[in-house]
Amino acid sequence: MKLRFLPAILVAVCLSSAIAERPGGFRILGPGGGGAMFHPTVSPHDTSTVLIACDMTGAYITHDGGQTWRMFNLRGVVDFFVFDPKDPKTMYAHATALWRSTDGGEHWNLVYPSPTAVKGVKMNSDHADEVILADPDPLGSITAMAVDPVDPKILYAVAGAKESPALFVSRDFGKTWQKQVDLPNKATHIWVDPHSTPDSRTFFLANAHAVTVANSAGVRSFPLPAAASDISLGFSPGAQPTIYSTSEQGAFVSIDGGANWRKSELPGQGAKVRAIATSLRHPETAYVSYDHLALDGQTWIGVAKSSNSGGEWQLVWKEAETAAKNVHDAWITERFGPGWGENPLNMTVADQDPNLAYGTDLGRTMRTTDGGATWAAQYSRKVNDAGWTTLGLDVTNSYGIHFDPFDPKRQFITYTDIGLFRSEDGGVSWTSSTTGVPRAWLNTTYWIVFDPKVRGRMWSVNSNTHDLPRPKMWRHNSVLNYKGGACRSEDGGKTWTQSNKGMDETGATHILLDPTSPVDARVLYVAGFGRGVYKSSDGGRTWVLKSEGITQKEPFAWRLARSSNGTLYVVIARRSEDGSIGKPGDGALYRSTDGAEHWQPVVLPAGTNGPNGLAVDPKSPDRLYLAAWARATGQHGDGGGIFLSEDAGKTWKQVLDKDRHIYDVTVDPSDANVLYAAGFESSAWRSTDRGLHWSRISGFNFKWGQRVVPDPLDHNKVYITTFGGSVWHGSVNGEARPVDIATPALEPGQ
Repeated sequence: MKLRFLPAILVAVCLSSAIAERPGGFRILGPGGGGAMFHPTVSPHDTSTVLIACDMTGAYITHDGGQTWRMFNLRGVVDFFVFDPKDPKTMYAHATALWRSTDGGEHWNLVYPSPTAVKGVKMNSDHADEVILADPDPLGSITAMAVDPVDPKILYAVAGAKESPALFVSRDFGKTWQKQVDLPNKATHIWVDPHSTPDSRTFFLANAHAVTVANSAGVRSFPLPAAASDISLGFSPGAQPTIYSTSEQGAFVSIDGGANWRKSELPGQGAKVRAIATSLRHPETAYVSYDHLALDGQTWIGVAKSSNSGGEWQLVWKEAETAAKNVHDAWITERFGPGWGENPLNMTVADQDPNLAYGTDLGRTMRTTDGGATWAAQYSRKVNDAGWTTLGLDVTNSYGIHFDPFDPKRQFITYTDIGLFRSEDGGVSWTSSTTGVPRAWLNTTYWIVFDPKVRGRMWSVNSNTHDLPRPKMWRHNSVLNYKGGACRSEDGGKTWTQSNKGMDETGATHILLDPTSPVDARVLYVAGFGRGVYKSSDGGRTWVLKSEGITQKEPFAWRLARSSNGTLYVVIARRSEDGSIGKPGDGALYRSTDGAEHWQPVVLPAGTNGPNGLAVDPKSPDRLYLAAWARATGQHGDGGGIFLSEDAGKTWKQVLDKDRHIYDVTVDPSDANVLYAAGFESSAWRSTDRGLHWSRISGFNFKWGQRVVPDPLDHNKVYITTFGGSVWHGSVNGEARPVDIATPALEPGQ
């Protein structure tokens, strides 16, 4: 075994060495993939360089054709990438603003709005989504952008208000902008006709309803045959480009720049098409993703390819119940089946090579280099026979990383969407660890706890409802409909048994074990989101709801804590999102001194109604640290940050207000003077004086951080879980220097 384990470590080191070192050596752990990916964009200079975005704020770049990816943070969700046509190291991305990198994606500078115009950043929404406040701001919202094919100093942007969109031009790399022409609609795509002369460019613009042509002769719009879900364009040697679109009515093709369209049918019947892409320089080739295609007695999903401008389509990726022989996925198909990721959400084809295409879906990035003959996963790789490891393309919400007290090499990550994952080799490789968990609970494992005296015994809480306590999960669905509960394992998490007798189906979000309870009658507590607190006095076999004194209707019981003197605390998450306070939607904090039989309210800090986490000093049971989420008021949000109480919650003082969307606060179990915190403002924090002062941890730079977990084997290292970027691991002693964003005005943690 030792001989087989060593190469896995060496391979991991070799792969990570291809990625620029972060301060503190931070790297990302996990199986890779796991969430929706969008906007794959291949460099026109080097097909080994590719950019990808996700809906969880992460952006990713590879320079080795997907063998390794580097995640970077532009403080928002990227909605498009553009490569400079002349300089292979220059590229653009739009995420809350327009950014440019001139060093191959290592660092990004703000292009628009101008850094000198920035007056602040507003982030008072639930997700701390950012709005850059600038004056002047002549463009407003940018929806599409292109670089002139001959002169890279010239940038084109579709921008302006919804009711008055226009095409703007900059001739100095984006320093200044002038309106070129008003547009009839706000386009989401723009292509510069390379056949037009530099002094009289022709532009093709598109949105879901029309193709617009703008040139010196004026502006003309051609309606699409049906509202488009996707659209792609390529330029042939002829005068007019070829355009492809998809819609609920099917796929359509125009070979004359949008003036005329014909429907393009796939083989079989009933196909629903989604993403479509063509090569900018080879428009006769196109790829389209489909599902619901009935053929040969089965219903298929996958990708079809045309080599004759949509005249005919070949099903180059075709899967039903079993994996296709030419589609070589990583762990997702192995664990969940070929339909879990669905057919691609987005596709792209290399400008210079129509045989190279990418498809991104709800959990994967897949690539073909041979025109669709074979497809291969680009998000994860197998480590010998032990499990899977990320290639750096992680799109997962991780709640915690957990360490078996009897085996330091056995580690677990609690995830949204993909459930619980286990490593038996110290985090080198990962495998799904939900065998036995009821099917209706598989989506999310919120937390696990180990019996400190019995090897292999552990408990988990699971739910089909993910991403709690975020409002997007509960604003449209009654919490009483949530499925979930507790499970028990006797073999170190390899298999599980449902163990929730007496517990209503619930979004079970946290579990706490009383270490002073008898080994043969463990006392456990579970937070049931929308139900309250459940207690078991027989090792989780039976449960009783213990919520007397909790006054909230359908209380959003979210997190639990226990002090060294046995006092219990439960955090009730806020159920309002309008910035109000003093109303029934407020969050709350409760205390019990009799084993959850009765609960008494703990007064929250003034102006605060969004408690999100609580930590208790292990040596001083009256010393509490509260993590709070800001209300949606003011520029930065009010009432959020970290608060300290030295009298068990009678009084509070704020000890961190620079970051006001704090997800959780953690006391280092080996040193109660050291605390950690993380939140949704691109920062993780450390205090070495019992929470009185805080400094930002260099090297961690992901927009949505969640929880810091000290490394039990190295006091100088931490794990940081994230909402969308898996688990980060690195040293707290990294050099303080900019990471990702090189614009000082927008460096996180300022």
